[in-house]
Amino acid sequence: MPRRHDPERRQRIIDAAIRVVGSKGIAGLSHRSVAAEADVPLGSTTYHFRTLDELMVAALRQTNEGFAKMVASCGGLEDPRTDLAAELAGWIGEWLSGDRTGVELECELYLAALRRPALRPVAAEWADGVADLLAPRTDPVTARALVAVVDGICLQVLLTGVPYDEEYAREVLARVLAGAAG
Repeated sequence: MPRRHDPERRQRIIDAAIRVVGSKGIAGLSHRSVAAEADVPLGSTTYHFRTLDELMVAALRQTNEGFAKMVASCGGLEDPRTDLAAELAGWIGEWLSGDRTGVELECELYLAALRRPALRPVAAEWADGVADLLAPRTDPVTARALVAVVDGICLQVLLTGVPYDEEYAREVLARVLAGAAG
């Protein structure tokens, strides 16, 4: 029986898009595949998201929230005595030890911005958000450099299949911080 009032439909479509990308990759994402996954009429996906780019923006924005929530829940940034390199290395380890499919999905959507300009502002929001969290503990340029190192370490682990080495990450991040200190 069709749903007449369905205030959660838009969110179900976003969740379905995330599941489709998680199982089939970006190449498997279409309005039709998402409608089938969300169990909604095809017209609902195009009503809420005129283009696939709009749908991917919503999916990327939602997946970006995962890392930000994890960082916010860890704390540690408020105390200036906390070893920032160790804290960041711990965050990376926590994120990478989570659901592997979810981590890969976040990276795939993030990297999709290379070919889809509509996704670039959302990818930048993630980088800016993490840099903003780090900026009170260092200068803005170093905060951006730390985000770049975090991105690089995560991509290396995901792409090479090499286990995450938290001590290595801490050392690399500490070197960036030491270079900034002078």
